[in-house]
Amino acid sequence: MRFANATLPDGSKHDIEVSGGRIAALLPASDAGDLDLEGALVLPPLVDGHIHLDKTLLGLPWVANQATGNRVADRIEAERKVRAARTVPESETGANLVRQVVATGTLHMRSHVDIDNQLGLKNLHEILKVRERFRDLVTIQIVAFPQSGIVRSPGTAALLDAAIAEGADLLGGLDPVGIDGDLDGHLDAIFAIAQRRGVGIDIHLHDGGEAGVAQIRAIAERTRAAGLKGKVAVSHAFALGSVPVELATRTAGLLAETGIAIMSHGPGGAAIPPIKLLREHGVRVFGGSDNIRDAWSPFGNGDMLERAMMIGYRANFRHDEELALAFDMVTKTAADVLGIEDYGLAVGGPADFVVVEAGSLAEAVATRPRRKLVVKAGRIVSKDGVLVLP
Repeated sequence: MRFANATLPDGSKHDIEVSGGRIAALLPASDAGDLDLEGALVLPPLVDGHIHLDKTLLGLPWVANQATGNRVADRIEAERKVRAARTVPESETGANLVRQVVATGTLHMRSHVDIDNQLGLKNLHEILKVRERFRDLVTIQIVAFPQSGIVRSPGTAALLDAAIAEGADLLGGLDPVGIDGDLDGHLDAIFAIAQRRGVGIDIHLHDGGEAGVAQIRAIAERTRAAGLKGKVAVSHAFALGSVPVELATRTAGLLAETGIAIMSHGPGGAAIPPIKLLREHGVRVFGGSDNIRDAWSPFGNGDMLERAMMIGYRANFRHDEELALAFDMVTKTAADVLGIEDYGLAVGGPADFVVVEAGSLAEAVATRPRRKLVVKAGRIVSKDGVLVLP
């Protein structure tokens, strides 16, 4: 099949020849294709580096947020109430969310899945069903996430270890000091399992200020000692945006040296990490949607072009090259952090791409146009923002 008159991100115009689910050739633009894209912009598939498929309530009647405070601990307790009243399995609402995000062009994602001494591995098993169900449409990387902590939730460490044995891809963590009150106890558990199982780590870190940065630096030193360079990420890392530039700069150097990636979703009510400073020091900074229509947040839709816009807005990005950086956070760099080796628009690569009506990457980020087409392995899976597969 030939997709004619495509504009690639560098501005060049080509026909995209597809064969066997891969890009067979990039030919001079012509009128000879099977489908004329009429000069529309063709983008690589979007990547969501941080989503919670098991938490979403998408497709259910509206659930009002029940948190009585703004602390992470308050939101954890509020979520317990919603979870206790829930009657629809996570695999059903998770599937609703997968359909929605694929229709917007996300074909790769990293989902954190709650595991604690009350849930056990139930949520993991539900999201494993979702991963299997949509395996030909989207890659789903699963993080075993101790939402209730580890030290304060006895038995969770063993459950995290079991989760990796049963199909989770990475170990998660959560505010070693702010939630568990035990930096060494929390990190001891996570790094021991990661080393034994040979997997990476992605730690939620909401704690701010110098105390938060101290935890980030401790994670970096643990990463160095464990030989896990390039396999560890810190999600949110609000602290990096709430300390003096000199401390953030020194920490950026340590993060680059130990290969730790930083995820930001462009938070609305917390400090955003200094994205450009981190990138200038060689730190991989990637994006994710975080919570979508769940007990934590009523917002979110999983559209990673919209998320790139939100990141750019929060980071005060105004120039085209800055908007292109925000786009990179939800495409190439996110794919690199997730270890997606066969990624991008290149001859011989997978025929996975997104078609939008925009003249440039910057315009696509700023205007978040409806996805004209989403193509997976050469098949059209979405038209005009609507999934067309069963």
